[in-house]
Amino acid sequence: MSDEIIFRDDVSVELVKSSASDADVVWAARVSTAGDKSLEDVGADASKSEGLINYLARERHGSPFEHTSMTFFISAPIFVFREFMRHRIASYNEESGRYRELKPVFYVPSKARKLVQIGKAGSYTFVDGTVEQYEITVSAIKETCILAYDNYQKMLAAGVAREVARAVLPVTLYSSMYVTMNARALMNFLSLRTAREGSHFPSYPQREIEMVAEKMEAEFAKLMPITYGAFEKSGRIAP
Repeated sequence: MSDEIIFRDDVSVELVKSSASDADVVWAARVSTAGDKSLEDVGADASKSEGLINYLARERHGSPFEHTSMTFFISAPIFVFREFMRHRIASYNEESGRYRELKPVFYVPSKARKLVQIGKAGSYTFVDGTVEQYEITVSAIKETCILAYDNYQKMLAAGVAREVARAVLPVTLYSSMYVTMNARALMNFLSLRTAREGSHFPSYPQREIEMVAEKMEAEFAKLMPITYGAFEKSGRIAP
């Protein structure tokens, strides 16, 4: 093998570019009543308009929140990205296994990851697994990944195209992508991909995509604290 296999139990999220502030919501909203005078609100102190932002979120007047942009660089297992891309409210560019040799970095659950599902789809909870269940899980994943990557390397060494050889790799393989979305889209994503007390509608996200969502939420809260507060007050429902 050309590279040593790495197993991780985390995800990484980096905010690489943004044009997003609470003030952006204010001027976008005020154009409906102020017309060109709303230009005076560009860059204004949004704290003076906290009531307006809370009103927009509470009453679900969502379009003013769309005049923002955040781009994240995310590293996570492929199965997380397949869930992510069900959200058709963002722009995606992902690492390609056709054009580069994929690195042997694979996901294994941490000991804190709950392993056992109780209940039916749509109404279930997860509980801790036993030590034996955890050991079986980690062992099986590692064994599969090691064999798969070894076969991937054999195919590449034999001259098989990367786009064909990648077919043997499991979805535990880490990939990376850029994701760009506006604040309204991000709030929609967070409402579905995090489980929080106080949410008006309960959500049951897979833990691994929730790990990504939590890191994105932390960046959002720093960029747009008033909007984030309004999102929380409105029961974590996207406006």
